[in-house]
Amino acid sequence: MKILMIEDNPSVGEMMDMFFQKENWEAVFIQDGKEGLERFLKEQDQWDLVILDLNLPSMDGMQICREIRTVSASVPIIMLTAKDTESDQVIGLEMGADDYVTKPFSPLTMIARIKALHRRADLNAEEPKKRIDSSFDIETTYLKINKKTREAFLYGQPLEGLTPKEFELLYTMAKSPKQVFSREQLLSLVWDYEYFGDERTVDAHIKKLRQKIDRNGPQVIQTVWGVGYKFDDSEVER
Repeated sequence: MKILMIEDNPSVGEMMDMFFQKENWEAVFIQDGKEGLERFLKEQDQWDLVILDLNLPSMDGMQICREIRTVSASVPIIMLTAKDTESDQVIGLEMGADDYVTKPFSPLTMIARIKALHRRADLNAEEPKKRIDSSFDIETTYLKINKKTREAFLYGQPLEGLTPKEFELLYTMAKSPKQVFSREQLLSLVWDYEYFGDERTVDAHIKKLRQKIDRNGPQVIQTVWGVGYKFDDSEVER
């Protein structure tokens, strides 16, 4: 795995470097925001994961995350935020980050988050098609999804710009239309962790996913108050 960590505290980088080496992961550490973005853009196809601090010299993490998502919807991004900045955490997720870790953090927690992201990616790559007679793994009334090509079509038009976690959320719920998923279930199924998950992660990604769905037509992700979320396009009127 090749990781780009944009973090202006050298002691944090040095600490994580030791843990990355134990995992046999290659990491590049950059302390300046603008320089970090330029490095990503220069070698964007080489990175398996980006760890991005919120507060950086020359360009902050929100801007960097937004710029990365304009050129890559697939690279996983973990945002580092201060413990008392809940709004920044939610905004970071809405900008396209897949997860966040609050400072100060345990290196073991960071390693677990990284492994969870890539465990999901590996499972997605290995998952066989459930319908060998169709190019789509899921076909509902208005939605079609091809898991292998990571394509989703809603109302006959492609759903553009889905991040990896947005795609997984849609896929997970659309596999079982009308089933209500709690936030805890979605954390387990999509993020692959339970005991240190945060329900705000789910809410922020659902909000962003809905915004992209709205560009295609009527909303198909419904809130079941007090329980969670479900996918249902069976009664959509167009």
